[in-house]
Amino acid sequence: MHIKQGMAAFIACIVLVGCGRKNEKSNLNPSVDIPHVVTADIQAGIEKYIDDQIRQGDGFFYLPFNNRQLKLKLVRVHTEYLANLGPRRHFACVDLADISGDVYDVDFFLAGDPGKMTVTETTVHKINGQPYYVWEQKEDKTWHRIPVDQAKDHHFGVIRSRDEFDFLYQVTLPEISGSGRMWLPFPESDTFQTVTVKSIDAPGRRKILREQHHGNRILFLELEPADSKKRVAIVYHVVRREKSAYVEKNSNPKKYLNPERLVPASKIFKEIAERVVIGKKTDLVKARALYDHVIDSMRYIKNGEGWGRGDAVYACDVRTGNCTDFHSYFIALARAVNIPARFAIGASISSNRNEGGIDGYHCWAEFYAEGKWWPVDISEGDKYSSLATYYFGHHPANRFELSHGRDLIVDPGPVSGPINFLAYPVLEVDGELINIRPQFSFTRSISSVSPSE
Repeated sequence: MHIKQGMAAFIACIVLVGCGRKNEKSNLNPSVDIPHVVTADIQAGIEKYIDDQIRQGDGFFYLPFNNRQLKLKLVRVHTEYLANLGPRRHFACVDLADISGDVYDVDFFLAGDPGKMTVTETTVHKINGQPYYVWEQKEDKTWHRIPVDQAKDHHFGVIRSRDEFDFLYQVTLPEISGSGRMWLPFPESDTFQTVTVKSIDAPGRRKILREQHHGNRILFLELEPADSKKRVAIVYHVVRREKSAYVEKNSNPKKYLNPERLVPASKIFKEIAERVVIGKKTDLVKARALYDHVIDSMRYIKNGEGWGRGDAVYACDVRTGNCTDFHSYFIALARAVNIPARFAIGASISSNRNEGGIDGYHCWAEFYAEGKWWPVDISEGDKYSSLATYYFGHHPANRFELSHGRDLIVDPGPVSGPINFLAYPVLEVDGELINIRPQFSFTRSISSVSPSE
């Protein structure tokens, strides 16, 4: 992928606030050809640097931080944030896991040409998803570091009231050796989002399915070997409102007390939940106690095996994971004390830039109390403690819900059984499940955004 204007998080120049320096103009001779740089070049440059450091460090990437020496292993490079900042100046964001189990999000600044890049600055940005600083883009397109204690809601990903954007959902098919079938989320309008399908580019035979239990709309594709390496691309136009507690007509909350495959009813969930809510008299107060318990007991770490499936038992045992694990644990606890709770998944749209890539899916939950459904986002409340109260009862406008519910049943359905949750495509070739990850990106309708402040 070529680096295009606005496509990465840090296009143009960066100003480091409080660091005593600003961007410098290039001293390069304009007559010297500057090689064209693509994101793959930057990824290769940072991965080579980390590999070299690990090799020299007897298997670890050493990084001084807070009066200690971190011993790190590479988890992943955030490809959606790789950026060319100017002539021979580049940016990369990388997740590295310490031997303690903590995951550090580290910002790297690089200099040089493809194959010859060197690291000029290394800064710890986050630990277990919690930031030490945030980025803000000014009107002149420069980016500034803002200390967390000076940041406002929009720095933490919150746009209140209203947002409007185009959302591109695309995936490149792998080699298909036989008969292929694929199920993709096909979101539609509801009380809080108005969705218009602007275009669909997809191979194979298409059919729109209606999921049986939760009512999701799903795009079903029948594929063949001739469809190998082809692209599926769907563009949605979305107008989204901030969500707060709401009444849902014709709702049957009690069905959301039922267990699911990875959110089972169990004695341990009941014991934990009852202990947490001792002395709490209403479901709303009980839910807040459970919300706080999940924040206090879990760490946002995407490392190792088992995370990301929304496995409530795993989350309870290991106490780490991503948004699916946080919310599955909460849902299991809420149901254990007779509070209906449900799951939804989609994407979180950046609040501090108006176009570019999106780092995968995001999920959230709702619980039922006092005749209303109350939205919660516990993993975001955990990351940004100043917004923990906001995320108990709100979802910001800059969201796009792709589907809701767990154990989705459709006809025809996958050989592998009910779909755990649906954000990424489910692809089967000759009955074999093939892992495939889409790419999300967006372009905001700037004049239609309601400010956070």
